[in-house]
Amino acid sequence: MEQHHKDPLHGKTLQVILTELVAHFGWETLGLHIPVNCFTNNPSINSSLKFLRKTPWARKKVEDLYLRMKE
Repeated sequence: MEQHHKDPLHGKTLQVILTELVAHFGWETLGLHIPVNCFTNNPSINSSLKFLRKTPWARKKVEDLYLRMKE
């Protein structure tokens, strides 16, 4: 029997979440929602992932925005 997880982030990597956010919003709008340098100054997936993995408060903001986008 297949289990269904209530957590919508279950099984989603940070890279998948970030890639979907960038595809949906674009870097400029993403930087307006979450004003951090890795989104506003020469943004890239790799530099953003490095920052988000070291910065729990920013990762939480990214995850929260992703959840709002999926509603």
